[in-house]
Amino acid sequence: MTKILLAECTQEVSSFNPLPSTLADFTILHGAELLGRRGTNSYLGGALAVFDAAPGIELVPVTSATAPSAGTLEAASWRALRGELLERIEAAAPGVDGVYLSLHGAMVAEAELDPEGELLDAVRAIVGPHVPIVVSLDLHGIFTRRMMRAIDGFTVLKTYPHTDFADTGARAARLLLRILGEGLRPAFLRVAIPALVRGDELVTKTGCYGDRLLEIGRLEREGRILAGGLFIGNPFTDVPELGCQVVFCYAADPAPLEAEAVRIAQRFRRDRGRMQAKLWPLDDAVAQALALDGPVALTDAADATSSGATGDSNAIVKALVAAGCTRRVLAPIVDAPAAAACHAAGCGATLTLALGGSRDPARFGPLELTGTVRSLSTGKARLETMKVPIEAGPCAVFDAPPFTLLILSAPAFLFDRALFFANGLDPRDFDIVVVKSPHCEPHMFDAWVVKNLNVDAPGSTSANLASLGHRLCPRPIFPLDPDTVFTPRVETIRRP
Repeated sequence: MTKILLAECTQEVSSFNPLPSTLADFTILHGAELLGRRGTNSYLGGALAVFDAAPGIELVPVTSATAPSAGTLEAASWRALRGELLERIEAAAPGVDGVYLSLHGAMVAEAELDPEGELLDAVRAIVGPHVPIVVSLDLHGIFTRRMMRAIDGFTVLKTYPHTDFADTGARAARLLLRILGEGLRPAFLRVAIPALVRGDELVTKTGCYGDRLLEIGRLEREGRILAGGLFIGNPFTDVPELGCQVVFCYAADPAPLEAEAVRIAQRFRRDRGRMQAKLWPLDDAVAQALALDGPVALTDAADATSSGATGDSNAIVKALVAAGCTRRVLAPIVDAPAAAACHAAGCGATLTLALGGSRDPARFGPLELTGTVRSLSTGKARLETMKVPIEAGPCAVFDAPPFTLLILSAPAFLFDRALFFANGLDPRDFDIVVVKSPHCEPHMFDAWVVKNLNVDAPGSTSANLASLGHRLCPRPIFPLDPDTVFTPRVETIRRP
């Protein structure tokens, strides 16, 4: 039997979110609980499908620790999480032949800017030099040298908005089995690109970013590389290796691959200006939404909880109130005190709430609205895309005509409609919907609204990147430094 150890540790961080995240934000599963991901569109679900179908595989599921995107993980929480993960991995490691780890790549802790690199170093020390380690990553990850020096292979998401979680886990499992079966000793080749990108051209089905991913996919299909990726990083994770990069995992002669990596990097860099968000000033977006005939989405990507924002922005609702809006508006907001007040008052109660700014008061002052508590819930839902559960804590639907607010206690993912549906709300019943995600799958909003306006609102995940105040990322870097020069340099990284 070939013994495969399975573990997971994922979180995406915005360095500009003022609230640190904690161990309490993580959902932690142990042992056979990980096997419950079978059949889900998740990294573990895809990997399990491959391992289950392969003969002679014994699974050693250890721990899964997953958290919503949020602020930097506090130091004590990282120490506790790291300690628990490594203690359980060390206990399970004797006799394992391979390791699959599901990671994100954009995790940051107060005392460790590369926690995934630190974790992989420790796992490598536990399993020794001869046990292959393969990881799956998000394309918004910052894939560091430290991470590459500890592992043997990787796979990365190929879709944005993300839909291929299971496929990415399955590719990682197949790569691990191939490394084991063929006795491969892969290495990595990368070209770093000094750019931060955001916007519609990153949508892989329609944007120029997707064209570059097709080129990498061709190299994989031709067998010239074991795996490849064009990481665009998370521009809100302010760390020393932040940026975009082409990365190849290979096990043959790297010389022919260097020109391919440089060519793809140069083409990506050529389009850097296109890969910036096209933002509407807040007041202009509101005026346009009120004038259009038909439903409108107002995208507030600056407060996207799936990117690490606080979720408590009321900026768009405030602007709609100031503009005298009479159209039916649906908006989500994270505000635990307001949710608690609704639960205390009960369904049907009329009360005045101070909404917004409960988590990031420096950016968002409260907005007073008087309305009625329509419904209450526990905040449990199942994501449309991944089919995995999420929890937003106690939730309330609050009607303050023409506004309907879905009030969440915790910053759960809002990149689909799961929490709306779980609370009896259908976005199609409204004239204006505030969407707190930079992009969603087209059928969720874009396919039926007459216009989706990407609003330049304040927030810790604003696509107005120059407004955020990066301190640690490499400089110069576009668009923070518009005149950045790009001289491609191929870097080869292999395990010692």
